[in-house]
Amino acid sequence: MPSRRRKFSAFAKILLILTFVCGLFVAGGYYVLTTFEPLDTRERPDPGCRLGLTDGRYEMEIAQAVNAGTVGGVAFSRDLPEHAVTVAYATVWQESTFYNVDYGDRDSLGLFQQRPSQEWGEPDEILDPVFASRAFYDRLVEVDNWEERPVYEAAQAVQRSAEGFAYDQHEGLSARMAEVFTGRSGPAVTCWFEEEVLDSMRAGDADVAGAQEEMARVFGTDPAELPVDPDQADRTGDLGWAMALWAVVHAEEYGITSVTYEDQRWEASEGMDRDEAWAELEDEGDHTGGRVVLR
Repeated sequence: MPSRRRKFSAFAKILLILTFVCGLFVAGGYYVLTTFEPLDTRERPDPGCRLGLTDGRYEMEIAQAVNAGTVGGVAFSRDLPEHAVTVAYATVWQESTFYNVDYGDRDSLGLFQQRPSQEWGEPDEILDPVFASRAFYDRLVEVDNWEERPVYEAAQAVQRSAEGFAYDQHEGLSARMAEVFTGRSGPAVTCWFEEEVLDSMRAGDADVAGAQEEMARVFGTDPAELPVDPDQADRTGDLGWAMALWAVVHAEEYGITSVTYEDQRWEASEGMDRDEAWAELEDEGDHTGGRVVLR
């Protein structure tokens, strides 16, 4: 009988010790979790741009967003409706996915895969997104009833592609993008950058004059002429917002770290999760009065 009691007593002691040790582990783990900051093991996001579409968010590489901003901007210089931008975007998605490529089928080049042999221009001209966009729009407006035609049909009338129906698959996204880059959605585009690039942008002086000169070439309006007369609003979209978004997607190229328009300001950032990259200015004295201010 005493032997059984000793065995039970030894078992109870072991159980108590194990319970105590487990308690130490639990308490220690709780202390670590609640006291120390966790290590951030997430990979840094690749640089890119995010569009706030009517049905959600869409992300693009910076190079793609740069070209989207330019193709949309050139429509302002031609006083074309937003539908023209939708047709152009559907075409570019199909032909080059918004990369200004220097190759293609036979002698095709650039965003729209235009061919020098088909009198679209010289190779260096076609590889200029502004020239290529102007050339596309110039031929688009020559198409009978292009504004009433389905997007794929209008695009095919310009491109004369062997896969004419392929443009149709891009219509939905293109229409939502056109609404954004024509400025109708306000501050709907933000971009983020690699840490080293952002540091370089902040350390240097922004080429504001160069950006404004290119904006005038793209939009056909000198940004210094803003604000536009509300009674003469452009039928393409909101010119001021379109210019502001163009500056955002071109920020790395011109070293721009801040874009301000009306009562909104965008600040260049490193992370893609900064929804507050565009922020409302509380001080009315900081409002731009319809001008696009670059820093």
